[in-house]
Amino acid sequence: MPIDVRREQLMDAALAVIVREGYGGVSVDAIAKEAGVTRPVVYGAFEGLGDLLTALLDRQQVRAFGRLLEAMPDDGDLSDPVALVTVGIERLVTMIREDPDTWRPILQPPDGLPDLVLKRIEADREQIRGVFSSFIAGVSESQPGPPFDADLYAHAMVAVCEHFGRLLIDDPDRFSTERMVEGATRLLTMLWR
Repeated sequence: MPIDVRREQLMDAALAVIVREGYGGVSVDAIAKEAGVTRPVVYGAFEGLGDLLTALLDRQQVRAFGRLLEAMPDDGDLSDPVALVTVGIERLVTMIREDPDTWRPILQPPDGLPDLVLKRIEADREQIRGVFSSFIAGVSESQPGPPFDADLYAHAMVAVCEHFGRLLIDDPDRFSTERMVEGATRLLTMLWR
């Protein structure tokens, strides 16, 4: 099997273990068993568990960020931020529903996460906060009154998005798309006032 195909197979196996058992169940042995290979095959493709998890997070980040950027309104009217955010939230909810396994390793609760994964997710989170902060600063400039604290609001938006994402992944039948969009829009409307 070509090495790039083997690496994908092993990352898929790692993702399957994470989805089923959380990060606490991830080990070279668990990944090898999931992939139907031996430990030496895993070590032939990756230097170790940390290297494999880093590659998996790289792959998931590309997928998730690409989808996230697709969800962000890019040509909307900043004078109506609630309408823009509503569209963005609806797209995000749809995206998470369509592919929860892309988001699961990113949105897992931090309990039991290896330090390598925690640091990586926090770096990714900081990038997202930067995107949100820029958006909020643009909205602030178009609104009357004192400027918004874009950095603080970006932290709040990321926290809300992550929590709502976990709800969608953990209990998708209980939290309909309409319910999530309405709830998130109401929360964000309170921030704009």
